[in-house]
Amino acid sequence: MPAYSSDSSGASHIVIAPDVMDYIEKRDCDFRVCTSCGGPILLPVRIKPPKKSDVLLQAARHTIYISIHQARFLDEIRSDMIPFYDDEQAGYGLR
Repeated sequence: MPAYSSDSSGASHIVIAPDVMDYIEKRDCDFRVCTSCGGPILLPVRIKPPKKSDVLLQAARHTIYISIHQARFLDEIRSDMIPFYDDEQAGYGLR
């Protein structure tokens, strides 16, 4: 497992919306904010693994790994960053 910086100084200004905190707690896993063609996106680390250069943000019992490229532009992690899939057969279901 790669080592990650525990220096959250790059994320100290970023707040997590309460509905996102609920989402993270319900899914009981770590997440990563990365870049997509539509802007920043919040994905479980099993889908988008963290990188050594990520900035770490604590979210209760979990960690949000934030791409260094996104961290400088983010002020808040909001629910509109959570992808929405309307294909239950693909195993994603609704948010």
